[in-house]
Amino acid sequence: MANYPVNKIRNVCLMGHGGDGKTSLVESLLNIAGVTDRVGKIVDGNTVCDFDPEEIKRKFSISTAVAPVEWNGCKINLLDTPGFFDFESEVQCALRVAESALIVATGKSGPGVGTEKAWAHCEEHAMPRMFYISKIDEENSDYYNSLHKLQKQFGVSVAPIVVPIFEGNRDTVGIVDCVIRKAYRMEGNKRVEIPIPDNMKDRIDQHRAALCENIAELSEDLMERYFAGEEFSDEELIAGIRQGVKDLVLAPVFCGTAATGIGSYALLKGIADYMPSPDEKPVEICEDEKGELIEINCTPNGSTCAFVFKTVADQYGRFSYFKVMSGEVKQDMTLVNKRADANEKMGHIFNVCGKKTTEVPVIGCGDIGAVSKLVTTKTGDTLSMSVRKVELEPIEIAPPCYTQAIAPKVKGVEEKISTGLARLHDEDPSFDTEFNAETKQHLISGAGDIHLDVLCSKLKDKFGVEVTLTDPIVPYREKIRKAVTVEGKHKKQSGGHGQYGHVKMEFAPYAEGDYLFQEKIFGGSVPKNFHPAVDKGIREAMEHGVLAGYPMVGLRATLLDGSYHDVDSNELSFKMAARLAYKAGIPQANPVLLEPICSLKVVIPDSYMGDVIGDLNKRRGRIMGMNPLDGGKQEIVAECPMAELGDYAIKLRSMTQGRGSFVSQFERYDEAPVPVQEKVIAANKARLEALNKE
Repeated sequence: MANYPVNKIRNVCLMGHGGDGKTSLVESLLNIAGVTDRVGKIVDGNTVCDFDPEEIKRKFSISTAVAPVEWNGCKINLLDTPGFFDFESEVQCALRVAESALIVATGKSGPGVGTEKAWAHCEEHAMPRMFYISKIDEENSDYYNSLHKLQKQFGVSVAPIVVPIFEGNRDTVGIVDCVIRKAYRMEGNKRVEIPIPDNMKDRIDQHRAALCENIAELSEDLMERYFAGEEFSDEELIAGIRQGVKDLVLAPVFCGTAATGIGSYALLKGIADYMPSPDEKPVEICEDEKGELIEINCTPNGSTCAFVFKTVADQYGRFSYFKVMSGEVKQDMTLVNKRADANEKMGHIFNVCGKKTTEVPVIGCGDIGAVSKLVTTKTGDTLSMSVRKVELEPIEIAPPCYTQAIAPKVKGVEEKISTGLARLHDEDPSFDTEFNAETKQHLISGAGDIHLDVLCSKLKDKFGVEVTLTDPIVPYREKIRKAVTVEGKHKKQSGGHGQYGHVKMEFAPYAEGDYLFQEKIFGGSVPKNFHPAVDKGIREAMEHGVLAGYPMVGLRATLLDGSYHDVDSNELSFKMAARLAYKAGIPQANPVLLEPICSLKVVIPDSYMGDVIGDLNKRRGRIMGMNPLDGGKQEIVAECPMAELGDYAIKLRSMTQGRGSFVSQFERYDEAPVPVQEKVIAANKARLEALNKE
C-alpha cells in the first residue's frame, strides 16, 4: 500500500449498537475496494475485523480493528469498534485517533442506545460524523422510518445523501445519489448506472433542495445565490457538504446492504469526498519537557510524534498500534517515551488490515501503523523525538464498576494468573486487579459481567489457567459501644522457667481513630518494658472481632494495673495476657458490626428517575441530592452499603437499557442494622464450619 499525503488520508471510527452491522459493512467495503476477494460472514467466523478467537466464538466484536481501504486516490483507515457497552473503552481508544465517525443504525429498528451513545461521543469530541442505515434489504426494514427517527432525535443536520430504490415487495434493487442525481444497481461486484425511477424524481429533488438549503447557510455568497434561485453545481454542493460536515452543521445519511454491496460504492465515495483529513483536525496542544505549551501540527515536515492507541500482547511481546500525529515514522528510528523516560527503537513497522500485517519502511503523517516489540510503551503513550519530548493528552477511560473475586480452579497456579492478567492489562487498560490482604482475595474489576467473562476465557486460552469468579467478601468491621474493665492472666509452669503475665485493662469506644493504647499505672505493677508487649497483644487480637471475625476498630485500650514475676514474666507472657483480657472483655462491651458505606453518583435520563431511585431504596440507599445535567439527564447523588452494590452495574444497565452509568467510592463505616448483622454472623459461622470440615 502506497504512502499517502496527509490530505488524502481519512481515519474513520465506526460506531453503533451491537449487532447493527458495523463489521459486516467493513467486509463489504473491503470487498468492493478489492482488498478481499470475498465477503466474510460473522456466523462463519471469517471476517477481517473479528479475528480474535473470542470474537469468532461469541459472534461479536470485542476490540477495535483497523482495516485500510484505497479509494479515489485516498487511503481510508476504517476503525471497527465493538458495539457492546462492556467494551466502550475500545471506542474511546479509536475516537482518540479518528478525525470523523460513521454511525451505523439498522433499517429495522432505527437509532438504538448505541446510536445515542455514538452521537454523544461525537458531541463530546466535536467530531464530524455521518450515518449509515444498514440492512435495508431485510424483512420489516424501513429506510424512511429510520431516517425520520434519526432526524427527530438528532435534528435538522441529519440529511440524506443516498436513498434506496425499492421494487415489488420492497426489494432493494439499487440506490440514488441525491448530490449528483444518479442511480445505480449492483451486478455481482460491479456497479451499473440505471435511470432514476420516475416515482422517485420528486423525492430526490426535495432531498437535494434540503441539502442546498443547509449549504447556503455556510456563507453569505451562497445564501444570496440560493435566494436568487441559482442552482449549485455538483462540485459546489460536494465542497459545501464537506465544509458542513467539518463545521458540524451537517450529518449526511447513507444506506445500503452489506450482503450485496448496494450502497458501498456511494459510501466510500462519500467518505473520500466529505470526511476531513488529519490536517483539518484542530491542532493538539501539549507541554514540552520545559513545561511550555506547544502546538503539534499535523504536517509531514514537523518533528516526529506518534500516539499509541492500542496494544496487543502475546507470547512474542507487544504489538503497538499508533497514529503519526506529526512528521513521519521510519524503520529503525529511535523515539522517546516521555512518560517512561525511555528510548524505543521502531525496528519493524507495519501496515495492518485485521490480523494481516505488511512490513513497510515508513508510516506517513496522519496515517495509522503498528510496531512490534516495544519495551516500555503502553496504550495512551506518546513517542516523540529526543529534541522535542512531548506527551499528548491520554485516552479517557471510564473507571471499572463491576468487581468479582478471581481464583484458580486448581491450586498452585496463582503466579500464572498474575502474569496473565498483567499481560492482558497491556491490551485492555480498562480493567483493574488488586490483592485484598484483609479478605485474602484477588479482585478483578471491569465494565460488566461480559467483560470479565471474556478476560477469564483469554486467561484459559492464552495462558492455560482456568479460573472461577465469585462475589467478593465485604470488608465489615466491628466496634464496641460501652466501656468495660477486665483482667487477663497468663500463667504457665512446665519445669524450669515458667510464663507469667497479668494485666488489668479498660476497653472503651474511641471515636478519633481506629486504635489508641495508653497506660495509667501507678507504681511498677507492670514494668514499662512490658507495655509494648501488651500493646502488641491487643493489636494482634483486634485483627479478629468476636462477632464474625472481622477486624475491630474504634478501640481505646488502657492498661490500668497488673502484676509480674521477677523470673517467669517476659514479653510473650504479657502479650498473651493482653489477648486473654481482649477475649474476655470485648463480648461484654456491647460489640456491633459496621458495614462499609459507598458514595454513589448515578447519571441517567430523566425518564428512568423513578425506577432507579426505587431500586436504590431497596438497596438501603440514601438519596443525598439530584443535579440536572445537559441532554435531559439527571445525576443522583446517594450513599449505599457496599454489600448492596455487587450487581448494581448489571442492574442499572438493565433498568436504563444501557443509558445509565455510575461511579462509586468508599466513604466510611456505619453501624449495620440488626437483621444484616445476624445474616453476616450466620454466614461467617457457616463459612468457618465448612473450612474446618475441609
